[in-house]
Amino acid sequence: MKIRPLNDRILVKRLEEEAKTKGGIIIPDSAKEKPAQGEVIAVGDGKLDDSGKRIALQVKKGDRVLFAKYAGTEIKIEDDEHLVMREDDILGIIE
Repeated sequence: MKIRPLNDRILVKRLEEEAKTKGGIIIPDSAKEKPAQGEVIAVGDGKLDDSGKRIALQVKKGDRVLFAKYAGTEIKIEDDEHLVMREDDILGIIE
């Protein structure tokens, strides 16, 4: 299934966190926090300004991004969890 986000929306796949700490302690699934990093899978065309011109998004497909803990709407695509969020929910691009 393919999804193309509309306007200033972005489809992000969460990156998995390490299951072990640096000291070697294994963290159980129930104690893990959801990662706040992800990879951009698809982007919309951009937001319309007041005059009707399209404002291009700053992020592009393949970027690694940092986002707020509870940002976006969770969806499942082929048994993988993804997030659909606005560009405003993204805190930064990881380089």
